[in-house]
Amino acid sequence: MTDAPIADRRSTLRTHHGDSFEDPYEWLREKDSPEVIAHLEAENAHTEAELDHLSGLRETLFQEIKGRVQETDLSVPTRRGDWWYYSRTEEGSQYGIHCRTAATDGDWTPPVLEPGVPVPGEVVLLDGNAEAEGHDFFSLGAFDTSDDATMLLWSTDFEGDELYTVRVRDLANGQTLPDEIPDTGSAFFTPDGTGIIYTTRDDAWRPDTLWLHRLGTPVSDDVKLFHEPDEKFWLGAGITRSRKYLVIAMGSSVTSEEHLVDLSGDLTATPEVVWPRREGVEYSLDHAVVDGEDRLFILHNDDALDFELVSVAASDPQGERRVVLPHEAGRRLLGMDAFRDFATIEYRREGLERVGLLDYATDAVEDIVFDEPLYSAGVSGNPEWHSPFLRLGYTSFVTPGTVYELDLATRELVLRKQVAVLGGYDAQDYGQRRAWATASDGTQVPISLVWKRSFGEPGAEPRPVHLYGYGSYEHSIDPGFSVARLSELDRGVVFAVAHVRGGGEMGRQWYEDGKLLKKRNTFTDFVACGEYLVESGITAPDLMVAEGGSAGGLLMGAVANLAPELFAGILAAVPFVDALTTILDPSLPLTVIEWDEWGDPLHGAEVYEYMKSYSPYENVREGVDYPRILAVTSLNDTRVLYVEPAKWVAALRVAGASDVLLKCEMVAGHGGVSGRYNSWKERAFELAWLLDTVGLAAE
Repeated sequence: MTDAPIADRRSTLRTHHGDSFEDPYEWLREKDSPEVIAHLEAENAHTEAELDHLSGLRETLFQEIKGRVQETDLSVPTRRGDWWYYSRTEEGSQYGIHCRTAATDGDWTPPVLEPGVPVPGEVVLLDGNAEAEGHDFFSLGAFDTSDDATMLLWSTDFEGDELYTVRVRDLANGQTLPDEIPDTGSAFFTPDGTGIIYTTRDDAWRPDTLWLHRLGTPVSDDVKLFHEPDEKFWLGAGITRSRKYLVIAMGSSVTSEEHLVDLSGDLTATPEVVWPRREGVEYSLDHAVVDGEDRLFILHNDDALDFELVSVAASDPQGERRVVLPHEAGRRLLGMDAFRDFATIEYRREGLERVGLLDYATDAVEDIVFDEPLYSAGVSGNPEWHSPFLRLGYTSFVTPGTVYELDLATRELVLRKQVAVLGGYDAQDYGQRRAWATASDGTQVPISLVWKRSFGEPGAEPRPVHLYGYGSYEHSIDPGFSVARLSELDRGVVFAVAHVRGGGEMGRQWYEDGKLLKKRNTFTDFVACGEYLVESGITAPDLMVAEGGSAGGLLMGAVANLAPELFAGILAAVPFVDALTTILDPSLPLTVIEWDEWGDPLHGAEVYEYMKSYSPYENVREGVDYPRILAVTSLNDTRVLYVEPAKWVAALRVAGASDVLLKCEMVAGHGGVSGRYNSWKERAFELAWLLDTVGLAAE
């Protein structure tokens, strides 16, 4: 054992609503301080020394992950206009290469591309490896081609702070234009290809302004198309698949508003509001032409908890609403995509994603049926207004990522590609099923279980369990395949997902019951899931590790305080563990936007008291036998600042927690390191710690 870094105590007094809190580690927030950097580097050195005995296992796990991946591979080409667009990877390269090849008139069947075989007529649009050269971090943001296919737009981030620089290339001669737009969010071409529409952020990292840049003009001459002044609302924009409207969308966690600009007219015209914002009403829209009339299809929750779909005249969007799909409790409508002759509907029922085809003439929905008990499916990769095929993505805990196309004439699902898993993978060797835990208030909480069959059914005898949870923002942890996960399943670990309240798995009420002044349900649900796994004989406390990231990291911190005896270890990635300090400070990135999710403790004493009762950092207690804890963070994360886990680890260590480690990536953002090999090594590091924690570290 090496001596752990002990941070100096330099108390900062925080007083709100008559309550005072002495924060001894707030000084760690000074990111540019040499002292802070030295402390983080000392934490990294300590973590590396403590886990040095796992270096061999880490390398083994990395090689296992790498050995299962088809390193030289290609995506299924997607047709847009006269070109097939695809990306490919090459063995030894960290990043993807984005390409295209010419399409044949009338042929909508994507060409079959073979790994390692040159593609006839290939045009390399962007090589991520060349872009990343000389940089420790690289993230590709926007990527767009003009409608006439002559221009390429892309944006890059080399810090991890999610501020991107936009550049443009003339695809006829390969020359990069002098146009360069820094500090952007999203970006895309205008339909005529002569301009770029992009967003910028305010000082709190909130996307708030939409701009128009004309190619060949100074950025200082760019035209402001729209500005959202309300600090609780973010701004985004896009063009309908019909290429008829520019949609400008504003949204908070609970309210939205959308504006339209008719692209046949002046782009700089004043956008027209569709439905004026009303607190608590969310909606999204798409455009279709039905019986010769421009119609807007609007998915909304106005007196419809799980949302309903209506249609309105595009010329009078605040006029008569025709109900297309009425509200149905338990059927959470998620999205609608309009095409020329039909629309797709994505919804959730009984905890699973569903996809259906909507007939404009009859309002009937025809479901696309899949045969696994647990799966994820969605519409993706369909840029064209009209195509004889509809592309779908599909996966499950045991089925690798799969691309299907639905033949719209025959309704046949055509398999276009399934991600190759090398080394003889057979999905039949693994099982998946759902179990149910009973929460403290009697609510039935679903748990997804995945295991390797050769170790027997879960419950035959206690086995190591890796329990994952999130539970915020109505975000659902849906079934998905993981190559890295096979390394733990093949060693006898059962992987489990606790679908706790605060997520969206069981509909909008599931989310409502795990936010604001009901947030504790998220934490107690997770504890109930852990207790169920023990009581049912699937595992034992000394064999179970919990994991969560970001808001799921808040869950981890809360669970560490609520039920430390239930887990052998807790893995917290970019954890939101100093929640109250962050949400009290509106000058911090994204804080005001977050008030709809957590409450506003700055102006509400009840919210302050409630958040203080669960915020992990402020509830670290002496005399508690905490499990092993590994916190992973990134210095340039703008969503959950590195200071949160740094303060939490410092507090845990002083409180007597005997095995608490912090790993801080010094050049990365919220998503961690960049590059596929780097990310595999990062996951191998975490899995080695997990396997060691449950006694499976032998190589």
